[in-house]
Amino acid sequence: MSTQAAPVRRTWTGLGRKRVRLADALRVVILIALVLVSLIPVVWTVLGSFKTPTELAMRSGSVLPESWALDNYTDALSRFNFVSYITNSVLVTVGATALTLAINSLAAYPLAKYNFRGKNFLFVLTLATIMIPLQVILIPVYQVVADLGLVNSLWGMIIPAAATPTGVFLLRQYMLTIPDELIEAARVDGSGEFRTFLTIVLPLCKPALAVVAIFSVMWRWNDFLWPLVVAQSERVYTLPVALARFNAEETVPFNLILAMSVVSILPVIIAFLFFQRQIATGIANTGIK
Repeated sequence: MSTQAAPVRRTWTGLGRKRVRLADALRVVILIALVLVSLIPVVWTVLGSFKTPTELAMRSGSVLPESWALDNYTDALSRFNFVSYITNSVLVTVGATALTLAINSLAAYPLAKYNFRGKNFLFVLTLATIMIPLQVILIPVYQVVADLGLVNSLWGMIIPAAATPTGVFLLRQYMLTIPDELIEAARVDGSGEFRTFLTIVLPLCKPALAVVAIFSVMWRWNDFLWPLVVAQSERVYTLPVALARFNAEETVPFNLILAMSVVSILPVIIAFLFFQRQIATGIANTGIK
């Protein structure tokens, strides 16, 4: 008569639970410390925007302003053409983001759902462009923009930044999770390719589109090098270019520059707060397939 050894059941001991709790607590402490360190420049900028020039010049001054100078914001708005810079930045950001969503989604759809020769090579080639810095292609792109007559215009800042390989990658990876049966059913019902793309694929890609949109807003709103090259007059300055110009001038108080900097980061924060749920869902579902 053969006997079989009974399976050994693993049980959590009190020491094991304590180790897990200590590891989780240590992980939380490290993450909180990293967040606090990354927030130091932002907090310093916000608090400095409420200080007077004298307080900013004091090395041994307190972190908090002695007297909250709310006039810094009103002076910045009245002294500079701040509304024009904000308007230019909004137009460039919204226009480039809209084109980015349209072009990237149209490029990602065939890479995800069509089978054709050279598809993988085309996808790898698209990803390879991420490693090309803007400085390498700056002169050729500027020459093309100049030939099109778009220098010193907002369109010259919007169009070259429309297609992004990162956006194509994120949308393509998300579209791979959409069942092919949905697209085949739409084709059987007589739906055209473009209608299927608009009515089925895009609505299912809302989380990924939100991720690409917030990334585009961050990139275009904070973009400095390309607008600096294209903008040749103050009329088309975006906010980062205007801040850099004023920072180079000794006549502009630094507290006003800090106030304008605080205003410049508000749109990105607001956009993230509105789309944070879609961003988390989109990032979680755009893994490599």
